[in-house]
Amino acid sequence: MLMSFPGFTLKPLVVAVRRHPRALICALAVGMSTAHAADSTDTAVEAAPASEAAVPAAAAVPATTQLKRLEVTGSAIRRADAETAVPVTILRADELKKQGVTTTEQMVQRITGSQSMMNSAGSVGASTGGASYADMRGIGANKTLVLLNGRRLANNALSGVGTPNGSAIDLNMIPFAAIDRIEVLRDGASALYGTDAIGGVINFITKKSMTDGTLSLGGDTPTASGGGASKDMSASWGFGDLDEDRFNVMGVFNYNKQQNLDANDRSFDKDYVPGRGLNQTSGTAFPGNYYQGDNSANPLGPNCAGPSLVGVDGVCRFSTREYIDLMPQTEKTSFFGRATGKLAEDHNVSLEYFWARNNNATSIGPAPLTDLSIDPTSPYYPGNGITPAPTNFALDPTQPVDTAWRETAAGPRGSKDQNTSQRLLLTFDGTVGGWDYNVGANYNQNKVLSSVTSGYVSDAALRAGLASGLLNPFGPQSAAGQQYIENAAYHGQYSSAVGRVYGLDGKVSREIGDWFGAGQAGLALGGEYRKEKLHQDYEAFVDDISSLGLDSAGSVSGDRSVKAEYAELNVPVLDSLELTAAVRHDKYSDFGSTTNPKYSFRFQPFKELVMRGAYSEGFRAPSLYELYAPQSLSYSQGYYDDPTLCAGGTVQPGGQTGRDCNQQFLNLSGGNANLAPEKARNVTLGFVYQPINNLSMGLDFWWIHISNQIQSFPESTVFNQSDLYGDRIIRNADGSIANIVTGNSNLGIVKTSGVDVTLDYRFPNTPYGQFGVGLTGTYVDRYDFQNTINGPYTDKVGDFQGDGVIARWKHVLVGTWNLGDSRASLTNRFTSGYNDYDRSTNGTVPSYSLWDLSVGHTFEKVLDIDAGVRNLFDRDPPFTNQAYNFQSGYDPRYADPLGRTLFARATYHF
Repeated sequence: MLMSFPGFTLKPLVVAVRRHPRALICALAVGMSTAHAADSTDTAVEAAPASEAAVPAAAAVPATTQLKRLEVTGSAIRRADAETAVPVTILRADELKKQGVTTTEQMVQRITGSQSMMNSAGSVGASTGGASYADMRGIGANKTLVLLNGRRLANNALSGVGTPNGSAIDLNMIPFAAIDRIEVLRDGASALYGTDAIGGVINFITKKSMTDGTLSLGGDTPTASGGGASKDMSASWGFGDLDEDRFNVMGVFNYNKQQNLDANDRSFDKDYVPGRGLNQTSGTAFPGNYYQGDNSANPLGPNCAGPSLVGVDGVCRFSTREYIDLMPQTEKTSFFGRATGKLAEDHNVSLEYFWARNNNATSIGPAPLTDLSIDPTSPYYPGNGITPAPTNFALDPTQPVDTAWRETAAGPRGSKDQNTSQRLLLTFDGTVGGWDYNVGANYNQNKVLSSVTSGYVSDAALRAGLASGLLNPFGPQSAAGQQYIENAAYHGQYSSAVGRVYGLDGKVSREIGDWFGAGQAGLALGGEYRKEKLHQDYEAFVDDISSLGLDSAGSVSGDRSVKAEYAELNVPVLDSLELTAAVRHDKYSDFGSTTNPKYSFRFQPFKELVMRGAYSEGFRAPSLYELYAPQSLSYSQGYYDDPTLCAGGTVQPGGQTGRDCNQQFLNLSGGNANLAPEKARNVTLGFVYQPINNLSMGLDFWWIHISNQIQSFPESTVFNQSDLYGDRIIRNADGSIANIVTGNSNLGIVKTSGVDVTLDYRFPNTPYGQFGVGLTGTYVDRYDFQNTINGPYTDKVGDFQGDGVIARWKHVLVGTWNLGDSRASLTNRFTSGYNDYDRSTNGTVPSYSLWDLSVGHTFEKVLDIDAGVRNLFDRDPPFTNQAYNFQSGYDPRYADPLGRTLFARATYHF
């Protein structure tokens, strides 16, 4: 029978037990934690419908049934019973869609081993192209390998502030509607897949063939007022039976549009909460604060009564909240096509193409213009009649005043990224002389075009307008001044980033004999060649927009080639014990060679229990993006105190509140050609127990050790530990901060360990339907990291450190009900609480628990209707005073701002 829960699949026990005795509980060895054993497109076994009563395993398939060999993620050896010694989780796309999941990003959020949601919300205030990333074990998206049908894609071509710097696959580029399932290898896999599989592998498997068509329409809308609604449409069609017609052609189209969600639409989004450590307002205000010596004032006086102004400790600060997007507007379009032909009985050829585009539009506050001096001759000089003189200090009218101006007359800064990916893949597969073979040639490209759409004005023109007295930094503009600003605005594309990967690969596998009388040993051999290229160019006008922080002369390019060979050997030693060894040798044109082994075992002392374990080593060369990403000077994402001139939030001699306290400082970030490779060791040890036929429980312990970790240096660490990292603070001649330096760095060692938990139970069938429950959870026991090589360790589990936090516990709990053509599910998604960014003022961030409900019915086997509610109890994100994202009052990497959301989908089969 097949134990199946929405989003997860437990191994069927309908294997040919008499022919493959060890396969009786191979499903248990993997449960929700291993690769699929029965897929109607890959094997001769057809799984029983979820609503059918259980049947004895031995009777389900005759002893003479021959199972086709298939390959599962985590092994290159094709086998009949899919036994494996490594933990793999399977998520079924059709089941997740019935729960209201509409994007690939939302699918990956169901993987409890993926710590944070590095999603399109992170593009607000940071140049990421709207990308979303997976981050297994929280060790960085650059160490999670994402595959499409077992082969690589091109990394996101854009380097953004606080992102993996173009070293990971943008999940938005995976063709959502074409996905059949996701296989998640929760173990290091450098010995098979390459050096960047340290944290694990997420393999998106598309549908292989179609002989019918579907049309699906869906949408969702938050129950709270404001934006955030989305709609989606997909269509698929295929024809040709591979066995009878000797060909199959299929195509899938998908469209999704997400409205933006404005910060004003959610009360929990705040940028200033007195007494709780949250103050992400800016000292660059409108009307501008002005300074003379150690004195400061604002034209609106100490009451700060103007729009978007907040009075903090006698200083008028600017709130950008009314301009910020909590979620950007996105528009995703994708197409996936595949043509397969049968060349001979055991030989196939296929041509596969996909194209995906994500248009991502963001909005942030008006641009700041700093380091301005207003001469006493200006009509807007305080005390000259238009701008009132200060009331709190005596102004020297012979000396200029300094100011920083928020360009509100130009409006909020709007930008748009067009992110396009495509891949062309030609493969041949079949069997020759007992060897299963698969060879392929592929071309992958990711291209990001970035444009400014509003609010970006020429710095030179604004400075000239201020110097001439045409523009007013302390009040509303005249008609002539407003027209002058509009005429000086820039629009259009300012950056083009392209990454390409060309590849050739091949592998063969076969059974090579029963060496110990315990079963057939298996051998796989493979090799790969790929060429990686990137370049990023800027338009000349970026030099005239300081808030972009770019240099037109900073265009970069790079390329490298990689050659690899690998082998895998699986040997059953006893009926209850099999051993596997794999090794891979990679040769980089720019970083030399590396050889990485992996050893694993699978032991079944009795039929109800399976034990498994593995040891592997990894070596990850810095990606081209990490090495050559352009240097950019942009404002920090968070607000900080100058640790010298505003120590502890108190102005020190020579300091200025509006310049040195709770400010966004310029941050120099980008690639680093001097990076050293990362090295890693992974250990896993797992137990899967099935005491009764319908119950499976699993524990998989894991330990990861990484040295020379490559990440963007956390900007918060520069300020919070300035005694250690003072060399990253660059100062002006007057002692004020010119900028900080972050960028890609080797951050020393990471040690992390924990356990993945799985539980699946199918209740006995009743007249009222079939009930089931499934749980996947991840408990992190340890996450210690060093910000510098040989530096002190910091514990990140349940404690916001550096740029984020590692949750102690995450789980997804799913309850299901099926009765005939009707179905329902109830899902709980839980993340444990943690110590806040500034725990001295807020203490802890509460746990975050969401409940989702879905119901559905299939009419006459041709029409599926599914509807439901995400975040059933309308849980707001928990408050946090984190200062790492432009969104504030909560953390968009760990919580969803939409609130209760209704969804519905109709799918017609023809």
